[in-house]
Amino acid sequence: MQRDTLVFDLIKQELERQRHGIELIASENFTSLQVIQAMGSVLTNKYAEGYPGRRYYAGCEIVDQTEQLAIDRLKQIFNIEYANVQPHSGAQANAAVALAVLQPGDPILGLDLSMGGHLTHGSAVNYSGKLYQPNFYGVTREEGRVDYEMLEAKAREVKPKMIICGASAYSRDWDYERIRKVADEVGALVMADIAHPAGLIAKNLLNDPFDHCHFVTSTTHKTLRGPRGGIIMMRKDFENPFGLKDVKGNIRMMSNLLDMAVFPGIQGGPLEHVIAAKAVAFGEILTDAYTDYANQVIKNSQALAKALVAKEYQIISGGTDNHLVLIDLRNKNISGKKAEQALVMADITANKNMVPYDDKSAFVTSGIRLGVPAITTRGMKEEHMQFVVNAIDQVLMNADDTNIIAQVKKDVNDFMTQFALYPELG
Repeated sequence: MQRDTLVFDLIKQELERQRHGIELIASENFTSLQVIQAMGSVLTNKYAEGYPGRRYYAGCEIVDQTEQLAIDRLKQIFNIEYANVQPHSGAQANAAVALAVLQPGDPILGLDLSMGGHLTHGSAVNYSGKLYQPNFYGVTREEGRVDYEMLEAKAREVKPKMIICGASAYSRDWDYERIRKVADEVGALVMADIAHPAGLIAKNLLNDPFDHCHFVTSTTHKTLRGPRGGIIMMRKDFENPFGLKDVKGNIRMMSNLLDMAVFPGIQGGPLEHVIAAKAVAFGEILTDAYTDYANQVIKNSQALAKALVAKEYQIISGGTDNHLVLIDLRNKNISGKKAEQALVMADITANKNMVPYDDKSAFVTSGIRLGVPAITTRGMKEEHMQFVVNAIDQVLMNADDTNIIAQVKKDVNDFMTQFALYPELG
């Protein structure tokens, strides 16, 4: 068979882009080589609708074992009773939970997208805002932290069937216990979407959502450092609140409803090659090396924030508890869109992002979001964050000077040679 040089040449170019640049997108990370190898394995050839031991196709004896290994390792990581590793993404995981526990038109309550929330938490352009009745809480204007009084007042007003906590651009920890108290008061279920901080929660560096939230969802490719995908978890299974029964007349447990919501509810055959890669990543998370990594992520994030503040960048909430910082650029007289474009020219990848109470559109924005998971995987420590901030500042303060940006790019490329990425790939 003739090698597809067009595709593989592009893959090689992407490898070189990743090697040469500073990756600061908070949603991204670099997997281990063995995670990539598992994803590119012959397991991609296997159809396996259903669950281990309960498949609709023959020949699933081996993939049953790899999927069960992923489930067992995930349970061990978070000390939980239930895990579903089949969702193709975090959005799919959230959709499955909603399908399992909500009816069309049910009220839900989530963090407003413009305040750092996520599309799947009720945005009008997303299924969550189209199928259900979306309501929102926000962050305080003064501190940029979740406004729990607003959350509680809104919950009492609209009586949501589900309260969603979690965010895509929020740098502080969550008070899950407080959210559960108001949920119990109004009769709501609670879902924590921990897609961003999951790896830090896994190592007990942030508050544990599992004892207070009925459901916990996550992606597997951010701080968990695995392949792109999603997961659904519960610390303890419980009887579904709807009184639904199986064919034998027994009350169905919530785990059964969640499994059915994933398949056959919203997905067909699971991606067993990706699930095997999840199993590999989960095994890595159980090691001491990953514990060191998670601790270094927080150290790097806080060092990055400190260096930014020293250069008078306005960080939302004034700092960070996790892996990211959200910067309001209005005092620097540059939009998030222009900042993103200028940084890319210097091989620094970040993303424009709305800030709370933004006066610009989502396509322009007043801010940028920076995250350290990927550069921490590359081996950077606190002392390297000053170089990163200096490079960012040079670019943003000279966003129209192509000569200065070209010099920063050269400096970045030279700097990154000390942090090898996939040297085995040549």
